[in-house]
Amino acid sequence: MSYTLKGRVESRLAAALPVLVLAFVLHRWWAIELVALMLAIGLALDLVYDRLLAYQPGWLALPLGLFELGLVYTAMRALDLMAPLRWALVLYGVAWLSGQVFAHALFPRFRLEYAEAGGELGRAGGVAAVAVVAAALAGVGAAYSVRPPTVHLHGTVQGPLVIRHAQTLVGGIVNGGIVIRADHVTLRDVTVHGGENGIDIEDSHHVMLENVHVVGSELDGIHVRRASVMIDGCTVSSPAGPWVQGIDISFSMDKEMSMVERCTIVGVREGIVTHMSMVDVEHNRVGETSLRGITMGEMSMGSIRDNDVLGAHGVGIICLDHSECSIEDNTIAGTKVDKTDPQRSGVAIQAHFFAKAQLEGNTVVASPGGIEALDNSTITHR
Repeated sequence: MSYTLKGRVESRLAAALPVLVLAFVLHRWWAIELVALMLAIGLALDLVYDRLLAYQPGWLALPLGLFELGLVYTAMRALDLMAPLRWALVLYGVAWLSGQVFAHALFPRFRLEYAEAGGELGRAGGVAAVAVVAAALAGVGAAYSVRPPTVHLHGTVQGPLVIRHAQTLVGGIVNGGIVIRADHVTLRDVTVHGGENGIDIEDSHHVMLENVHVVGSELDGIHVRRASVMIDGCTVSSPAGPWVQGIDISFSMDKEMSMVERCTIVGVREGIVTHMSMVDVEHNRVGETSLRGITMGEMSMGSIRDNDVLGAHGVGIICLDHSECSIEDNTIAGTKVDKTDPQRSGVAIQAHFFAKAQLEGNTVVASPGGIEALDNSTITHR
């Protein structure tokens, strides 16, 4: 189809009505902001498409949609828009599918000259476009007015610091730990010293930890229970005892999917561990653990991708106890033999007790136990 610039803009805005309605139904500030971001990027790209694509074949919708998805995701991260990844993908999927249905089925039916008019919708299209833009701007304004406040910490604060209301906490050093008991909380550039758990998150949704540093915790560096969390860029080091875990996300199977990425965890008992949760573990560096590097256990689901697990004692990565794990493109090196347990003989990747692991593109170096499946578990290679 040969679109005019006006036709592209009118078609995009009118087709955005379903996803905008969905954002209002969700009644979350991040949903409305995300739809506004998708529209802004889409309209900017329409200016480019108008110059590059004199004719746009139908098959091009899929690659262009994937390209726009990449731009939206990049912008979402750059702007610190705290939308849960699963819901962000759902909203984008609804927007893309709505665009295809409107362009190929609804618009041509209700405006017979739609194709000949280059996608222009006439007077009704102009009214619909103005209405969508007005609703989006009003929604963004309302969402901005109820965004959580930002609190800047300066110097050192004596904890434990308890957060019971939505907010963004930036900077500073907290001694004694941070306890989060609220939804829509962000910690950014915060350092935590000590505490039973460095950062303790329970019964909370949409919590984001960005560039946080945890030192000297007694049990878990980051402790998550019945909550959803996105952790991007953390360090956990210098544990206060031999039983400390780096990051533990447990009992959150009925919550939104969590994510742990770009963290460095050194010298703890287990680096990253999950129980009964859906978690993606990506682009992390875990070293010198005394039990296991990364554990996805106890009926968990998720991916373990592009991680470096170095010098683990016994087992590098394990998919455990009825879990289903996608283990891809990891590097596991220098896994050490635990002479007290024959099932921990320097195993790089292990599936244990009715677990299902799918492997692809992993690199194993100097790990004498290699890759193994035990106790009715299965490993498949893709």
